[in-house]
Amino acid sequence: MSLRDGPFQDLKVPLTWTAAVAVIVAMVIGVALLLGDHRGTLQGQAIGASRGALDSVTRPVSNVIAAPFRWIGDGVNGVKQYFFAVSENRRLRAEVADLSQWRDKAVALKDENARYQSLLGLKTDPPIPMVGARVIADSRGPFANTRLADAGTEAGVAVGNPVMTEHGLVGRVLGVAKGVSRVLLLTDVASRTPVLDDRSNSRAILTGDGGGEPKLDYLRGADPVKAGDRILTSGDGGLFPRGLPVGTVVQGLDGAWRVRLDSDDGPIDLVRILLFRDFSQLADQRALQAATVPPLPPAEAADVAARAMPAPPPVAAASSAKPVAASPAPAAASAKPTAVKPSKPLKKPVKKASATPAASSAKPVRPAVTSLAASSAKPTPAPKPKPKPKPIPAASSAPAGAQP
Repeated sequence: MSLRDGPFQDLKVPLTWTAAVAVIVAMVIGVALLLGDHRGTLQGQAIGASRGALDSVTRPVSNVIAAPFRWIGDGVNGVKQYFFAVSENRRLRAEVADLSQWRDKAVALKDENARYQSLLGLKTDPPIPMVGARVIADSRGPFANTRLADAGTEAGVAVGNPVMTEHGLVGRVLGVAKGVSRVLLLTDVASRTPVLDDRSNSRAILTGDGGGEPKLDYLRGADPVKAGDRILTSGDGGLFPRGLPVGTVVQGLDGAWRVRLDSDDGPIDLVRILLFRDFSQLADQRALQAATVPPLPPAEAADVAARAMPAPPPVAAASSAKPVAASPAPAAASAKPTAVKPSKPLKKPVKKASATPAASSAKPVRPAVTSLAASSAKPTPAPKPKPKPKPIPAASSAPAGAQP
């Protein structure tokens, strides 16, 4: 018998009732879940409270029970350490010795690194190119004091270059070859270094005498130095650049002023050689060549231009002498011509007129002719003797009173 043929075949359920039943069923399931979760929470709290009470009761009992076992373990460890102390001591000593070697190497590397950093940080103002070197030999004597450094001509080192450590000035290069250079220290008897006092700016010459503290010579002025003053290179003579640290002023047992060198504060094994030639390399040559001179004011420019123009050549004054007419002879009334004697040659030569526009209109100079009466007149002596000019040819005879 099928369901369609049953008693519920004609039953029809409205849609609203179906939805209401579904909502009710969902609400019932949700309430059941909430109640179940809350019940588990309550059970967990109850279990946690009971477990804490049990732990508080069992802790002292566990300590009492575990104490004998702990005592036994400590005793066994003590006996083991007592019997094996010698072997442990030997192992620890070997480890300490190994670590000591590493510690010494670490300290040496740290010190060397610090010195390298100090040398690399060594700078001058204005900056000067430098070359690093290591001192490979030491030459000492009662008076001589030099060093050999492993930098030479291949590195650009030249004779006279200053040598410094990270503390201060050491000396200068005395000789140079390929791969090696000789450094003359400030304490050598041949060393002479121009220095100045940083406080009073007074000049002096630092003279080596073979001792550890060179002497200050040629001091000038009242109280030029005091104990504790800083001594720097003065740069006089162009041997050293100005401002390199040298040392501190101290007074020796003989009463002379000396300098305790800054380079004595550390070993002279790593040095820096300053490639210093002269003061021209300290200036920026490109900037000097590119610099332009500012223009002069108009008045000064005109003055400079007027001074630069060449002076005009001197113009000789044109001769203003006129031809001398012959004076009438005493026998001018007679019809016969009177012979005129030529005059004596002039003492002074007649200068020719300069070929200038001003002299172009001047008349030519004619030979002077005098009469018999004027022939006796003596010429005016010249202030200075001059060479005798050539005689002027005599003029042709003319009637008395005629103009030449």
